[in-house]
Amino acid sequence: MKYTKATNYALHIMAYLVQQQGKDNLSLQPLASHMNISPTYLSKILTQLVKADLIQSAPGMNGGYSLRKSKDEISFYDVIQAIEGSGALFTCEMDESNDCHIERVMRDAEEKMVNHLKEKKIYEIL
Repeated sequence: MKYTKATNYALHIMAYLVQQQGKDNLSLQPLASHMNISPTYLSKILTQLVKADLIQSAPGMNGGYSLRKSKDEISFYDVIQAIEGSGALFTCEMDESNDCHIERVMRDAEEKMVNHLKEKKIYEIL
């Protein structure tokens, strides 16, 4: 299983925002420079994080991005779901009886991973 590069960046961005919590809003250009990401690509990732209500954006001279939720509410799963969506990682294409034993094993493994990622908060790694 492999997550996209956007998810990798989003997790790092959220960790940085958690570290900066309580300070001034972070504007796009300095954040892009710090993360070494193009501003255009970063903007797309930030838009997805805003839509997921993990961060907020404020326009204007002192505008920028900041956390919308408390740092202890933001899990790895929240960030991954904001970027990757919520589709199943595996679906059985071979067994039409809706009783695919392989899919059951894969679903069970995915459920354990999801529960682990929901329990792990971003601030815990800082």
